[in-house]
Amino acid sequence: MAFLLPIASGKGGVGKSVIAANLALALARLGRTVVAVDLDLGASNLHTCLGVRNRQPGLGALVWRAERNLSDLLTETAYERLWLIPGDGLLPGTANLEWAAKRRILRDLARLPADFVILDLGAGSSYNVVDFFLASTEGLVVVRPEITSILNAYSFLKTAAFRLLTRCFPDKSPGRAELLELGRGKTEGRGRSFLDAARELAERFPGEGSVALERLQALRPRAIMNQGLGKGDAELGYRLRDIAKQNLGLEVAFTGYLLDDPALPQSVALRTPLVALDPASPFSRGIRAVAARIDGEPRRAPAGSGGSRPGDVGAAAGGEAAFAGAAASAASGSAAHLEAEKPDQDTVLERLIAEARNRGAEEPLP
Repeated sequence: MAFLLPIASGKGGVGKSVIAANLALALARLGRTVVAVDLDLGASNLHTCLGVRNRQPGLGALVWRAERNLSDLLTETAYERLWLIPGDGLLPGTANLEWAAKRRILRDLARLPADFVILDLGAGSSYNVVDFFLASTEGLVVVRPEITSILNAYSFLKTAAFRLLTRCFPDKSPGRAELLELGRGKTEGRGRSFLDAARELAERFPGEGSVALERLQALRPRAIMNQGLGKGDAELGYRLRDIAKQNLGLEVAFTGYLLDDPALPQSVALRTPLVALDPASPFSRGIRAVAARIDGEPRRAPAGSGGSRPGDVGAAAGGEAAFAGAAASAASGSAAHLEAEKPDQDTVLERLIAEARNRGAEEPLP
């Protein structure tokens, strides 16, 4: 199965789509098969960051059943081992999906013959975004070195944790009612985190409560600090880690620190990822370090399984150490370059693309 890697942000304007495009290309250049998926359904622009013209059907065509299969939407990019599934911001209704549609999309995404499927999510904390973020236990949250970005990222993580817990209990069940009551009040400053509440629910409702606790404990979101200006910015990142631990019981690990790079606006204007346009730039070196770190970690347990993975503690500790010294590391460009042969998934993806291109008119779905 493909590893789903959602990329979210608590607010817009933090560089989420630019990071998604560059990270996807950096992973592809490590020899991995990568599909970048534009799930910012209300404002799709990942195709622009990857230099793909907006001429192909996107996810909206699947939602409105104009296309039958997710693989029909695979679009070639100019880069080897990197494919795109566009969004459809111009089709009304795609920004507000029913749960059944989201579940179907997530199921099909996980079945794509790829190593990594990068999900570029919309900004903010809507349930559309949160549900796609919870497709992985280790999604990425992008922040900028400003207090509003940190607070919005915390709000996003709080919504994600609350959504994860409530989804474990049936509608109108006593456990769901208790969680809704918890959500109506302010948890900050009360000395009782979401994790504490989940432990209490596990004692009172051994079935659903135990599942909820297990899934919350398995949730290990990661953060990327973008547009950093120096070591002092790391302190803001640590504030996010501390308040998430104290109020939510979540362990937020840092996986990257990206220096502010004046070449980024030009790369977006040229519709070329900076990793390709200027591999030696500070941002490019930093994003390659992030890609190498993600690719070098052991494969994760599927989202919602609650299982741990080998090396979990070590990987988190490595990310923290990397973040602590990230300004110097990004400036020097130190990153592990991993060699890998072209995986078999490439051939499968090429076949799927050829089939989608040559396929005639489909019968409408029932």
